[in-house]
Formats: sequence, structure tokens, C-alpha cells
Amino acid sequence: MPDQEVTFRIGGEAGQGVESGGMGFVQALTFAGLYAIGIPNYFSRIRGGQNFYTIRASDQPVYAITDTVDLLLCLNAETLEWHIGAIAPGGIALLDDETKFDEELTRGRDVQIIRAPVGKIAEQHGNKIMKNTGFLAVAGALAGVDVEPIIAVIHKNFRVKGDKVVRQNEAVARDSYEWARQQAAASRFKLPQVKPQPRVALSGNQAFSIGSIVAGCKFTAGYPMTPSTSILEYIAEHADDWGMVFQHAEDEISAINMAIGAAHAGVRAMVATSGGGFDLMTEGLSLAGITETPVVVYLGQRPGPATGLATRTAQGDLFLAWHAAHGEFPRVILAPHTPAETFDCAIRAFNIAEKYQCLVIVLSDQYLASLAWATDLSTFNIENAPIDRGKLLSTEELEQMDEYQRFAVTPDGVSPRAIPGSSPKAVYLTTANEHAESGHITEDAATTVAQVSKRLRKLDAARAEIRPPYRFGPEEADVTFVAWGSSYGPVYEAMQSLNAQGTPANMVHFVDLWPFPREEARKALSNARRIIDVEGNAQAQFAYMLQAETGIQVDQKILRYDGRSFTPGYILDRLEGSGNGR
Repeated sequence: MPDQEVTFRIGGEAGQGVESGGMGFVQALTFAGLYAIGIPNYFSRIRGGQNFYTIRASDQPVYAITDTVDLLLCLNAETLEWHIGAIAPGGIALLDDETKFDEELTRGRDVQIIRAPVGKIAEQHGNKIMKNTGFLAVAGALAGVDVEPIIAVIHKNFRVKGDKVVRQNEAVARDSYEWARQQAAASRFKLPQVKPQPRVALSGNQAFSIGSIVAGCKFTAGYPMTPSTSILEYIAEHADDWGMVFQHAEDEISAINMAIGAAHAGVRAMVATSGGGFDLMTEGLSLAGITETPVVVYLGQRPGPATGLATRTAQGDLFLAWHAAHGEFPRVILAPHTPAETFDCAIRAFNIAEKYQCLVIVLSDQYLASLAWATDLSTFNIENAPIDRGKLLSTEELEQMDEYQRFAVTPDGVSPRAIPGSSPKAVYLTTANEHAESGHITEDAATTVAQVSKRLRKLDAARAEIRPPYRFGPEEADVTFVAWGSSYGPVYEAMQSLNAQGTPANMVHFVDLWPFPREEARKALSNARRIIDVEGNAQAQFAYMLQAETGIQVDQKILRYDGRSFTPGYILDRLEGSGNGR
């Protein structure tokens, strides 16, 4: 665990720039050479409510948001009411000097109130709306962060609004920072001075979008649905730059069918959605299955059923991804856990989809989708990303064939694929009905068995692509955590805390979920004395999959299904036999 770290939280109403300001501050801390992560927490509304953005920073890597806050930036009085209980002993609540609040809130609490004239400073430079810029500058000064990285982010983020807006926000930041330097001695929360490093702050959705572009995705369709919307926005914004087509579909049924059509025509295609939209796509998934069309589906989970908690997080759609759509056909399920992993996952998803001519589902969630994470640039393989299009026939190869059969039965289940119309021989039937090798509709029993078996053989072949789970911590341990997806960071830090306290603990984290890595899972858990399953759903869906595929039963389940993300403290508080479990 880092020795020097500070956790910030900026809170206010929707529309006050909480999320954009929070993300900007993560970028500034990253530009300053620090490791930082940040996550928004917001209500499903356009205006009002209590939104907040939590940021944790250190000169050492950080993996999760913690439960306590050192510096609370209150854009309104309600923020103090909501979060006073989360402020660490000796922590600071920063308010505008014109904000009135109930002083009874702080009575008997070890909390320092700092009232900064950020509203007045913002008004002097043009508009009080810029006071969130002032708040962030004050927070940077109190934590010992240089102002120049903050200014750099202002120039980067506000340049689209014109030079005047950039100059005004810069002036607000500099004046607020200068005012706060007089208060800096009052803050015991200091971040170390470090040299800037080649790092970038990206959310999981940004990383997946960039990875998709690098992978050569040329068609994306979707209907906006939190938390996948920002992928659609990113692709739409950059589509012209990279020769892509983006289609804002009228619904998710249209989106998946458009993607199937684009992939059938020979381009890499994907859709991005959440659980409710994925439900509408399930008939289309079966169409992709029987036509053996390579499509990537990004499924950003959130709590359900129905609309559920539209802006919260969950890991409740594992069963859905595993079994969605009718009939039996192969699919691959990947579950990245960091922005860097999500970038790589996008590239792997497109390669696997085309190599095995199958559906690939990428399971994310609101937490990973929105989590901004300072990552070393060297972890992103942009220049030399591997591209594998599988058995995609060239015109020359087609011309050498006596007859092209799109669904030819092969030992590995993968039939050579031709782009329709690429050659006179590349004219063939594709149907949603069961079919013969030629593509013609059939109800022949033997042919049906041959085609179903052929398609399912792809699962065995695709096992070569499935990575074993990651192992962290000592080889021998009293406690072994198992986890998947976005719970990685909180579980990793909980493991670190146990080891620091003298309780040997390790972790087995699964990243590729289907086909399930059975033998690798058995090997990774062969010496486990006590297995603790941690996942964000009510039914322990991964624990069920683990037992179904390997026979391994977990000893305890730490589950969370209130729409909030795990923290290390949440896990440790519920760990039985740890001395503080409940």
C-alpha cells in the first residue's frame, strides 16, 4: 500500500461540472507524474441530485478507491451533508466562502473547514460557473501539486470552446492556486513531488474504443445505453479520422443486425450496449451463430432487471452472456479488468471473432467503463498490434478452388471464409435456416448433426486463445480470493492489506471466462486452503460457473449488489475469521 497518498472527492449537482472536473483533475495528477484513479458516482438525472467524483493519487500505483476521503470539495452545501461521514480524521472540507452550511454537521468531528473565495475569483474573470476550476486548483495547492499540470489540462479540455474561455479558466486556476498556497501549511495531506512520466489517464470505455480502432474495426452500431454510451460517442467522434462507419440505430435489434450485415460483407464490426439492449439483441446473436458471422458485442453491465439502477454498477449479467440466445452455438466471453487490459481485450476480441468466425462478448460494467486510471503509455501496443483475420480467402485462393462451400465441414469447425462478391466464386447462400455445406437450406438429419457439431468444435479450437487466470501474492496462503472483471483492484488491495497485517493471502483473477479455463483453474487453486469468492451480484454467478466447470466449491462468498463498487475495506469488513469480519 502507498505510504503517501491523498483521496479527493468533488461533489455537487448534476450540471455543475462534477464529472468533467473530476476527470480533468485525474488527468492533471497524471501529467504531474503521479498515479491516480478516479470514478464518477451520479444519479440518473440531467439536473440536480448529488453527484460526486472520487480520486485517489500517490507516487506508487493505486488500484482501488477507498472508503474515506482526505479532501472534500463541496460545490454546494449538500455535498458536506452527504459526505461529512466519509472524511478521514483531520480531513478537509473545502467550500466557497459564500456557501452557507449547517455548522452542527462538523461539531465533534475532526474535520477542518477551509472557505475559499473561488466564486468571487471566478466572477472577477467572467463567470461564477468557473468556480469548479478554482476548487480543483485549491485542492492541488493544498496537496502540494504544481499548478502547471492543471493549466495544461485546462488548455487541453477547453480549447474547443475558444481562446477566451481557456484564458479565463487559466486565470481562475492561477489566482485560486495562489490564494491556496497561503493555506497549504494547514493541510497535512501532501503528495510527493515527482517527475512527469509518459502516462495517460483513460477510462475503460476510452481504452476499449481506442483498442477497437487499432484492431481495425470499421463498423459500429448502437443505441445509447449507460454505461456503453461513451464508446458510441468516442467512435462517432473519431469515425471520419479512421475511415469507420458509425450508425446510431433506432434500437438494439437494428444495431446487431446491422453489425452482422457489415461483418458478413467483410469488415470488422461491433455493437456496444448494456443488459436491456443486449436482451433485444439475443435473436440476432443466434443469427450470427448459425451464419458463423464474426461479431464483437461489448456488454456494459449495470443493475437490473428492467431499468434497474441505470447509472450504477454490477456484475449480474454473467449468466446472460453465457446462455443468451436460442440454440447451441459457440461464443467466447472475455472480462477485462483495467483500461490497459481493456485495450488489449478489444484487439483480442476482433482477432478471436474472425479466427473462429464466432460471437465474442466483452463483459464490462459501469465501474470499469467509467474508471479513469493513470496508465504507462508503454502498456499500449498501438504500433504493432497483432491482426489475425483467420481463414479469410484471397481472390487467388478462391480461383484455385473447384467449388467454394461457405460452410465446409472441417476438423477445427472453422470453414474458409470469402467476402461476398470478391470473386465470381464468392457468390453463395447465407441463411438463418439450417443448411448444407453449400449454404442451401436443409432438414436432413445427418447434415444437421454435421453442421451443429462443426460449429461447436470451434469451442475446443478456441480454447487455445483462452488465457489462464492471473495469480498474485505468495504461493502458500491462508486465504485465496477468486474474482473476475472490475473487482480486480479492490480485491488486489484487500490481499495486500492482509499480507501486510501478517495474514498470508493470495488472489486468482479470471480474465477469460468462456470457454472456461478448467485445467488452469484447477491448477491455480490446487493449493488453496480457503477460497473467498468476490463478485458484484446476488447469486455468486462466477462461483456457480467455477463449480460447474471444475467441481471446486468456494468457502465464502463476499457479494455486493447495491449498485456500488467494491472497496478494499468493504471486502475486509466481510471476510470471516479476519478479526474484523461481520
